[in-house]
Amino acid sequence: MQRVSSFSIRGKVIADLLILTLISIAVQSNLFNDKALSFSDTNLVVLLTSLFLWFISGRAMGLYVDFRLKPFSIEWIAFLKALVLYTLLSSFFSFQLMKYNPIGHWDLLLHSCLIFVLLPAQKLAIRIALKRFRDSESVKRKVLIVGAGDTGMNFYQQYVKNEKYGYTLTGFIDDIKNSSLNGHYLGKTSELNKVIASHELDDIIVALPITQEAQIQNIVTVGEKEGKRIRIIPDYQRFGSGKFKVDRLGSLPIITLRSLPLDVVDNKVYKRLFDIVFSILVITLVFSWLFPIIALLIKISSKGSVFFKQERWGLNNKVITCYKFRSMVSASKDVDENGKYQQASKNDPRITPIGKFLRKSNLDELPQFLNVLLGTMSVVGPRPHPVPLNIASKDSIENYMMRHWVKPGITGWAQVSGYRGETRVPHLMQKRVEHDVWYMENWTFWLDLQIIVQTLVNMVKGEKNAF
Repeated sequence: MQRVSSFSIRGKVIADLLILTLISIAVQSNLFNDKALSFSDTNLVVLLTSLFLWFISGRAMGLYVDFRLKPFSIEWIAFLKALVLYTLLSSFFSFQLMKYNPIGHWDLLLHSCLIFVLLPAQKLAIRIALKRFRDSESVKRKVLIVGAGDTGMNFYQQYVKNEKYGYTLTGFIDDIKNSSLNGHYLGKTSELNKVIASHELDDIIVALPITQEAQIQNIVTVGEKEGKRIRIIPDYQRFGSGKFKVDRLGSLPIITLRSLPLDVVDNKVYKRLFDIVFSILVITLVFSWLFPIIALLIKISSKGSVFFKQERWGLNNKVITCYKFRSMVSASKDVDENGKYQQASKNDPRITPIGKFLRKSNLDELPQFLNVLLGTMSVVGPRPHPVPLNIASKDSIENYMMRHWVKPGITGWAQVSGYRGETRVPHLMQKRVEHDVWYMENWTFWLDLQIIVQTLVNMVKGEKNAF
């Protein structure tokens, strides 16, 4: 199934780039202006750049994923996002970076309009062709599912029942008879020989727990003896969230129990580029003029330095230096007389008057955009905790150390969801970690934008847990 999915996605990429090539040649050769056909070396550079920018835009906006089980409207939205990003990048390249530009503004508009019309039409045509191909009896594969538990039923519901993956059901076999199979129960696993002899089938889907190794081995032996293709669904969901990934290291299969979107190099590059651009804008447009004002207010309200530096854990548990505007008196300590870390609390006597405003408005975090530029933090991610708090939480909070699989952020999903501020009660820290893990497993560029917008909204309306 993965091989079919990969082939389908590669085909979509090739089809898109082919259509884009034809559009680019037509527009750049003035085919729509009744002029002589011409195509220079400069046109070739523009064409290759256009193809590259489209591929980058499509990957960034999630256009090249498996849409077979999703309605066309979902693919259409991904296409629109890719087109907007592509048009912006193409405009910047054509009119800002190139000294000699072979296409004008109207040509670029025509180029985008043709993409808007032709690419969706091509995608619809591919969907119709694939549906007819899948509906053909010659390509449908009849499957026998071994195991009527959650794994086997999930496979049936997602990949067999709607027939979009080219499967039709022969039936189930399981040692426990399941009345909900509606007549599709064919017998016990020990009766596999008899089932194969009396039913037409091509593939045997093994959906048994991995603890039943001997039984699985017997099924493989019997099935292959009869010339049936064996496919085993690894029962690893119980170890994690179910977002596992199978890779190969040479000839050795490797299963990653939690596969994250930010494990993909492309996504890391997109996120890092956004962090750099966004941080430069904030530092240039906000920090540059606001810094002197905040620095003066801090100096007037209490003695000590303007900045506060604290060691925290970052990516892969490495210690980073986190910068903030100082919001507490200089003599305040991070730990009490018993060596326990002191979190900031409501009406905390250590917080200065201006510090209270800075913390409430999140302005104390502004210097962390320097951390982002240095590469030790991201604009969005799990909030970095002080070292003593990490040490106190890592053994008592489930999945706590998973937060450090990605760069820490100035703001995060947990913070905009109401889990910011003091976490003296273990339940609050656990909820924060759950939100952080959900963010890491479901990251998208648009989710980052949503979190940034929600952070700005919260800054304006105020937050009850900000102190």
